[in-house]
Amino acid sequence: MERLCEKYNKEVVPAMVKKFGYKSVMAVPRLSKIVVNSGFGKNIASKGSGEREKIEEYVAQSIETITGQKPSLRKAKKSIAAFKLRQGMVVGVSCTLRKQKMYDFLEKLIWVVLPRSRDFRGINMKAMTDQGDITVGFKEYVPFFELKVEKEKGIFGLELTISTTAKTKEEGTELLRLLGFPFKQQ
Repeated sequence: MERLCEKYNKEVVPAMVKKFGYKSVMAVPRLSKIVVNSGFGKNIASKGSGEREKIEEYVAQSIETITGQKPSLRKAKKSIAAFKLRQGMVVGVSCTLRKQKMYDFLEKLIWVVLPRSRDFRGINMKAMTDQGDITVGFKEYVPFFELKVEKEKGIFGLELTISTTAKTKEEGTELLRLLGFPFKQQ
């Protein structure tokens, strides 16, 4: 299996230069980061502080197992009474992957996780932003093989944002397609 970083340098860069006519290989879009995050949402709204801490720790450990990197806790910026949310309360975890960990995670995502997803037929092109970034959400973490569903306490959702240095949607789409990202056939 060819490493994704090598594939980018050997195949993707020449193909992008040929298609878009870049004057330099440094102008070719590349992956900049992958952000994996998960919010606690309804899971902690009606819980006491002890139970809330257990859920926070469990989700943080699970994200750390999935990404191989310790996530940072995200706190609420302001209080919202209708959601039982207080300013400073931890509402989610976020993990930013760069360099080699980013490529390793993307390889796992493309070749293992997405094919394991239930009823997966490809990523919808509507998930792509005008700047060439893409966001993919998972309602449950089941496709990630590091976590065993039978042993886990609760199922939570997570979201991945893959950021590129592309200037347009077309450039970002072509970059991810050449890297092997499975898009839905239109």
